[in-house]
Amino acid sequence: MASAMEEDTHGPGKRVAVVGAGVSGLAAAYKLKAHGLNVTVFEAEGRAGGKLKSVSKDGLIWDEGANTMTESEMEVRCLLDDLGIRDKQQSPISQTKRYIVRNGIPVLLPTNLIDLFKSNILSAQSKFRIMLEPVLWKKRDSSKLSDAQNVESVGGFFERHFGKEVVDYLVDPFVAGTSAGDPDSLCMRYSFPELWNLEQRFGSIIAGAVRSKFTGRREKSQETKSSLDKKKHQRGSFSFFGGMQTIADRLCKELDRDELKLNSKVLSLSYSHDGKSALENWSVSCSLNSDKHSQGSNFDAVIMAAPLCNVEEMKISKGGQIFPLDFLPQVSYMPLSVIITAFKKANVKRPLEGFGVLVPSKEQQNGLKSLGTLFSSMMFPDRAPSDIHLYTTFIGGSRNKELAKTSTEELKEIVTSDLRQLLGVEGEPLYVNHFYWSKAFPLYGLNYGSVLEAIEKMEENLPGFFYAGNHRGGLSVGKAITSGCSAADLVISYLESSSDDKMKMFKDESSL
Repeated sequence: MASAMEEDTHGPGKRVAVVGAGVSGLAAAYKLKAHGLNVTVFEAEGRAGGKLKSVSKDGLIWDEGANTMTESEMEVRCLLDDLGIRDKQQSPISQTKRYIVRNGIPVLLPTNLIDLFKSNILSAQSKFRIMLEPVLWKKRDSSKLSDAQNVESVGGFFERHFGKEVVDYLVDPFVAGTSAGDPDSLCMRYSFPELWNLEQRFGSIIAGAVRSKFTGRREKSQETKSSLDKKKHQRGSFSFFGGMQTIADRLCKELDRDELKLNSKVLSLSYSHDGKSALENWSVSCSLNSDKHSQGSNFDAVIMAAPLCNVEEMKISKGGQIFPLDFLPQVSYMPLSVIITAFKKANVKRPLEGFGVLVPSKEQQNGLKSLGTLFSSMMFPDRAPSDIHLYTTFIGGSRNKELAKTSTEELKEIVTSDLRQLLGVEGEPLYVNHFYWSKAFPLYGLNYGSVLEAIEKMEENLPGFFYAGNHRGGLSVGKAITSGCSAADLVISYLESSSDDKMKMFKDESSL
């Protein structure tokens, strides 16, 4: 009997449910399976990958979700190595060349402070204020920060340090391009935690960044050559040949057919455990292919990798009683339309080499309505025939929520008008594709601390329940992967701890 108990608690029979087959859920499932656990991934849609969605059509290749990622996170580097897809990575050409619109004209974005002072993107007054920032914000000033500044907006934070013009022409387009939000709606502490922490430590952002950089260099110099070799792929953005969905597809290949259940919307989760046996704790019920019929399966732990708006629709019970989710705050989601256009190169009179162009909200006064455009075929020439320019334009976000919902024809006219002004395109596009994300990003708003507290409350009150995804830790692909891997680590620790506790309990009872 003791032998059977030991096999049950330490053997390979532990089962984990992962709800959501976005990149967070897939990364979590991959890590759990690699650890020897049995995994089942439930996905409500008919495809896996979430916001990673690549399309190949008529000689064109584009992404309707995330277009690039970085590997600054250790979890991403390890995953790329483990999956063996280094040879599929694709770095954009001239990715350091990025543009910001000023007075209706694209201006090359400076990549360092020296270039910034030479550029005409900011006034002399703003440049002078940047120079004085290390003096005006010494470390002693950080102690004067009020509790209210813990929920300070991104706009308020950067305006305090650098002035309004920096917010309008550098911060605003950046946050629109990365989160579809705006500086006044985003919470600094959660949107840019590294910079927020620099202020807590050093007062000055610039001085803190410089000191942190030199500290990092000293740490690097102490590393062995082999560890440096492992980190040689860290710099810059990249995609994959065939698009960003490549990494999601590769993760899916690591799962057997019965381990990835598409068109399976989770309806309810039920936790029940008497503490005296090694039986599964969780029951998961879902609908199959939108059918009313549902089926139940038992698991030892659950990783929730679905948006909180979907969690609210689920019925969760604990010990036979409904577990109320009324403490979950409302999360705002940014709507976004992605418009793909292709033009003959001969019809683009002022093409720009580089990554893309971002449009500050102030430039709406100059007739520009888009958030920005990626130069897709400039970055990755294999994405279009040699005589074609392929562009990916974004419209909507907090700046123009209603505009994101309009028709393809109207959005085509807006994009063509913007590209005519910025790049000198002539005539109509050869090809147009429109994809609408009703909930592209969760907004890290001023109340986002309550969202994170609610997630923690679920985890604390539901044993074996762990949350992963872009609702915590960051919106980028790399942050999402890290979140999934971290949740998997917590599950592994939880199951090992639970097994040890059960073995101790069994041995104690056997000695009676």
